[in-house]
Amino acid sequence: MAIIAPLSKYKRGNFKIVIAVLIGLAVWFAYDGYLNKSFIEKHTQEDGKPDITLATNRHIPPFLAAAAILMGVWYFAVKEKKVIADESALIAGKIRIPFDSIERIDKTHFDSNGYFIVTYKKETGGEAELRLNERTYDNLPAILEELIRQIT
Repeated sequence: MAIIAPLSKYKRGNFKIVIAVLIGLAVWFAYDGYLNKSFIEKHTQEDGKPDITLATNRHIPPFLAAAAILMGVWYFAVKEKKVIADESALIAGKIRIPFDSIERIDKTHFDSNGYFIVTYKKETGGEAELRLNERTYDNLPAILEELIRQIT
């Protein structure tokens, strides 16, 4: 039976918060730059040209909206990211680590900082490390327990 650790609620929530803040700021700057008459009058120079504050409020909203769109695309690209411990290997994205190639698991920081490091032999030779963090994935204690059970 495979144990799955999906992308954490913390990480998904942060994506949503950042997207909402970017959209909110874009709307706020656009309102002040184009619709708020008192703000426009206050930040227009005597010769009719906008000062730096009004110019910023008029130029920033498209960039903030573009950043929100990019964050949304990034969110949809990573929202299905997960770590799987099945009967024969640990699968983290495109990395597949057979249990027999795992050399050690450093879990000294798991209780205090929420991460552990898996050191394994690559198929091409040499060693590599995979760091798994509880802020990135939910259900990591079950994955760690399964890894320890499989390699001992």
